[in-house]
Amino acid sequence: MFRYGTETNDALKKKIRVFATLVIFSFFCLSVRIWYLQILKWQYLTGLSENNRIRMVSLPPYRGTIKDRNGETLVSIRPSFNLYITPEDARDSDSSLNFLEKKISFQRDKLKTNMKREKSFKDILIKADISREQVAFVEENNMRLPGIKIKAEPLRNYVYKDLMSHVLGYLGEISKSKLKSSNNPFYSQGDFVGKNGLENVFESTLRGRKGHKEVEADVSGRELKVLRKLASESGDNLVLTLDVRIQEELEKAMSSTPEKIRNGSVVAMKVQTGEILAIASKPSFDPNEFAAGITPGNWKKLVNDEMHPLQNRSIHSQYPPGSTYKIAVAYAALEEGVIDPETTIYCPGHFKLGRGRYRCWKKRGHGAVKLHDALVQSCDVFFYTVGHRLGIDTLARYAKKFGFGVPTGLGLSREKSGLVPSTQWKIENRKEPWLLGETISASIGQGYNLVTPLQQANMIASVANGGMLLKPYLVKRIEEPGGKTIKEFFPEIKERITGNSESFEFIRKALRDVVNGPKGTGKRSRLKDIIVSGKTGTVQVVRMKSDGEKDKEDETPYKYRDHAWFVAFAPYEKPEIAVAVLVEHGGHGGAAAAPIAKKIFKKYFQLYPPNPSA
Repeated sequence: MFRYGTETNDALKKKIRVFATLVIFSFFCLSVRIWYLQILKWQYLTGLSENNRIRMVSLPPYRGTIKDRNGETLVSIRPSFNLYITPEDARDSDSSLNFLEKKISFQRDKLKTNMKREKSFKDILIKADISREQVAFVEENNMRLPGIKIKAEPLRNYVYKDLMSHVLGYLGEISKSKLKSSNNPFYSQGDFVGKNGLENVFESTLRGRKGHKEVEADVSGRELKVLRKLASESGDNLVLTLDVRIQEELEKAMSSTPEKIRNGSVVAMKVQTGEILAIASKPSFDPNEFAAGITPGNWKKLVNDEMHPLQNRSIHSQYPPGSTYKIAVAYAALEEGVIDPETTIYCPGHFKLGRGRYRCWKKRGHGAVKLHDALVQSCDVFFYTVGHRLGIDTLARYAKKFGFGVPTGLGLSREKSGLVPSTQWKIENRKEPWLLGETISASIGQGYNLVTPLQQANMIASVANGGMLLKPYLVKRIEEPGGKTIKEFFPEIKERITGNSESFEFIRKALRDVVNGPKGTGKRSRLKDIIVSGKTGTVQVVRMKSDGEKDKEDETPYKYRDHAWFVAFAPYEKPEIAVAVLVEHGGHGGAAAAPIAKKIFKKYFQLYPPNPSA
């Protein structure tokens, strides 16, 4: 019995020794680990601990919306999933980015440049507006992508795509020069700002104000919790003078087909106020391509396109006015007394000046014509004669009264002034004296004369309203996000074309018969119940064609074909809307431009029927 007890006691002591050894070893390991972490790795762990603390995160504002005159949204905001990297949190950024590129393409060189430029704790955009499949890929592999995160942020959305693109404009990443020069709290690297159109002009109105939030993040930069938040402030909204329904009709009428290219511009405006109802430049582009950052390939494609889709032809392109210029010449001739409505000039089909012969578009001539028929049939010889009597400086003086030679003041950037030639202009710019033959060409809107489609719309509106040259405008009012009006814009008269009111009335009657008379050149703009008044114009691009060549116009290379003009207003009795149409290389104004104006007038009066009792 004693032996048994001794054996049991020995076994127990053995177990105690083993247990004590394990305890001592465990404490030893723990001590080594503590020593390793606190002595050898303290700097590294301290850095991680500091990263796992409060960070300030910027909250982008909602950019203001843009609406048409009836409240229809043209430009809005939609949610976008944007991919960012925080260099400080990305332990092996090259490895992470290599893995990311298997599923998501992005501009690696640009990203590297931005990572070097910015502070390591800043979020740097990898790619904006990634797809839901790409979002799922990043979330599924978040452990392999430390420092890479997805943010849901507002993205600009152009509802009607390429409609009104030149007016609305587009966004682009802020430039380094602007970022440095701005010296304000509104922008940081990678922000998008208005680059063109209304987006650019009203940048300070639309942009809003950033907010921020304080968050606690882990060592990989992932947000743990929000500690404090200051909400962003949305930008104010723009309400435009445009009517998207008329704009759609206008752009549809100007759309090119495989059989026919229709590049150019159309402008429709209110005769009595100067409000722009619709304005288009063709070809156009989709500003949505810029909203998330345009790719180098797409940008190169737009810039190198020989049709120049980024160019706003309504205000940036300048063309000779052709026979539409005869309106201003006719008014000058009446006011200066070189002719009266009964003056008769014989047109044999050409005008002689010294040894030179200046042909009329009608080879056999118009015979004896008065001013009314000269406008209706667009007789060149009549206006050669009148221009010769007036002289270039008198022509220039009256052209300027109609708004030619200066920007209209629409409010979009880089609006061109056109060109009104004079003796002084040629001496100053060409270092040459003015030639009498150049006056002959200028009198029918050729030669050095240059106008923009917007100037043409403004000119014909001034004829319609009896001599008020208005300042065209695009924005009716600015509203707070809640809808309260901050600022309104009203009609502004730039100049009153003073003179004999009978001169305007006489010209308006002639323009009525251009469209509605049996020999009028603008009959293809005629409406059934509304009297349209207008003037066609055909602009030589290379040289005046002979009659034989005119029959072969379709065989002429596109770039050498004539430009087509039509300017008009309606109704004749109480004008409401003025339209200017320019079809590049479209041929005759009556055939190419007048039918487009007809469609616009028809749409307008469907939407806004004239009130006979008004």
